[in-house]
Amino acid sequence: MTGFRDTFPGPRLDLSVWTPAYLPAWSSRVAAAATYRLVGDGLVLTIPEEHPVWCPELHEPPLRVSAVQSGNRSGPVASTAGQQPFLDGQTVREQQPESRGFVPLRGRIEVECRATLGPRSMFSAWMIGMEDRPERCGEICLVEVFGDAVDGDTAAVGNGLHAFRDPNLHEEFSADRRTIDVAALHRYAVDWRPDGVDFLIDDEIVRRSAQSPAYPMLLILGVFDFPDRAVPGVPDPVPELVVRSVTGTPR
Repeated sequence: MTGFRDTFPGPRLDLSVWTPAYLPAWSSRVAAAATYRLVGDGLVLTIPEEHPVWCPELHEPPLRVSAVQSGNRSGPVASTAGQQPFLDGQTVREQQPESRGFVPLRGRIEVECRATLGPRSMFSAWMIGMEDRPERCGEICLVEVFGDAVDGDTAAVGNGLHAFRDPNLHEEFSADRRTIDVAALHRYAVDWRPDGVDFLIDDEIVRRSAQSPAYPMLLILGVFDFPDRAVPGVPDPVPELVVRSVTGTPR
């Protein structure tokens, strides 16, 4: 890949790189649109109270999500050719034009971000195949943190690989408890090589894998809210993910 860096300088999101909607083929760009703004700190993704539920009649449990993704594609309406389907035989509702804003094949990919979470929310940064062939569907997760797994100055920080329908991969994911304040800026990264993937937090290697997906992957940045986890009478903060930068460095 060629070098890539986005610090989200504004005043508008670079739509030649980012699609500001979450897996819109299964919904639509309008229905799956992110709530976001660009400020001095970078890209801010939020889920205000009025933010709609995503795929409300299909996805269980109910979730609300604000996300951007650096690539997008699908087959025609009613086909099964889309990215990260969550149901067997799921069909496209809105055909997506192909875009490859930042879709690297290997290299170091780094996301500098911070998050405000409550017990019913989470944030994540992850890479998935374009699924131009069904088996090119694996995932490299840089970071995944649920708010109910944050305890003082520690959190269960997930990372690793998901195989999905890629026969050349196997599941290799866990959320290990670490001393970290996810509300402060941290650099979550992967060093993706032909012989494996290293996972890093603030330049420290925290996991090594001998697996290596052999196809280009797009990046998704998102914050999630799970309404059915609400506790009556207990207020929950507005979930927020602030992304200061995304960097891709070729090997």
